Amino acid sequence: MASNKAVISLTTGLEDTERVTIAFLVAVGAAESGRPTLMFLAKEAVRLAVEGVAIGTACAGCPPISELLSRYQAAGGGFLVCPICVNAKGLQASALIDGVRPSEEPFRCGNGSATTVQPRPATDLRAMETVETTEIACPALRSEICSGGAAA
Repeated sequence: MASNKAVISLTTGLEDTERVTIAFLVAVGAAESGRPTLMFLAKEAVRLAVEGVAIGTACAGCPPISELLSRYQAAGGGFLVCPICVNAKGLQASALIDGVRPSEEPFRCGNGSATTVQPRPATDLRAMETVETTEIACPALRSEICSGGAAA
């Protein structure tokens, strides 16, 4: 059975504002169309979950990242952040924006085996760009993202 849920994985932050903008355009499109939507933030992207950081404009004619963030939150989109990345960057949970929650164990299954994460391209025709999505082979993480994270 096909799911209408959307999960967008983002690993870059403001060092690549175009990639951030494309990821948010896809997420906003999904969330505003009524799809349960979750953005998984890892590596530098976890900094975007800190209040006041998601700012800037990628290019002439691009919407500001802060506007995309506001639209995404208003449409009910959620965030799941990698706790290892948050801790490694010294970010405080109290500084995170509304709707952000850390994944319990992002790279381990309940049985102790490693999670298999395989990037694959996916095209969103509204954005007319290719973005990176993630296929998650770990049942525990898939359940966290696809059930608990994206479903209301």
